[in-house]
Amino acid sequence: MAPRTRRYDSVKIRAAVTAQFAHVARAVGELGPDQLERPSGLGDWSVAELAAHVAWIADSLAAGLARPPAAVPELTATEWPFATASLAGKISEAARETLTGAPLPELFERAAAAMAEALAANPGGRVLQLWIGDMTLADFLVTRTVELVVHTDDLNRAAGLDIPIERQALAACTRLLADSLALKAPGGSVEVRIPPFAVVQCVEGPRHTRGTPPNVVETDPLTWIRLATGRTAWAEAIGTAQVRAGGERADLSALLPLMG
Repeated sequence: MAPRTRRYDSVKIRAAVTAQFAHVARAVGELGPDQLERPSGLGDWSVAELAAHVAWIADSLAAGLARPPAAVPELTATEWPFATASLAGKISEAARETLTGAPLPELFERAAAAMAEALAANPGGRVLQLWIGDMTLADFLVTRTVELVVHTDDLNRAAGLDIPIERQALAACTRLLADSLALKAPGGSVEVRIPPFAVVQCVEGPRHTRGTPPNVVETDPLTWIRLATGRTAWAEAIGTAQVRAGGERADLSALLPLMG
């Protein structure tokens, strides 16, 4: 039986996206030149280019809502991680173009205002025309929690910051990536636990029905997100006890990362 599609509270997701963007904007506005020039850990991007990409996340959402709507969605939030690999070049170019447009604080201020206005004017069922495939606004906003949480964590580590992560954004990001794992490797032989936000079953094999599952993987939300996005390797997470895995089918290294 196919897993039930997870439903998200659209009001909470909109609030989480807006709040997380505001957290990053405040922190970026206080960065000094030396911090902005540091390597981000993402290819050849500097911290400044990573910050510009975050501004672009909000700005591109507003731009997408300014275009005529598409007729029907082609992609769900759970499928989205697998469609992102082909966009690396376009996204890198967009980040650099964004950075040349204005000082970072001004970029964030303009992007926040544009995003707020666009969200206020559009319902969740609106279908956006996107590079990766058309999506409803409601689904696309859930993917924005992934982008914002992941890059908040990137900025914290690269620039020595402590930008807070909204609980609702962290929850949605964790759940989307867990559901994407279950979509990539359908089955019921392995139970993946990411307390307090998600439990999914995946991987073909004997299905667990009662008692303690024979194959269990458990980790915390940030470690899971880093694994799913290629920031942390499976072997490293196991070696440092950030992941606890038991059972002959509990090795997920061949399935990760879900997105790069």
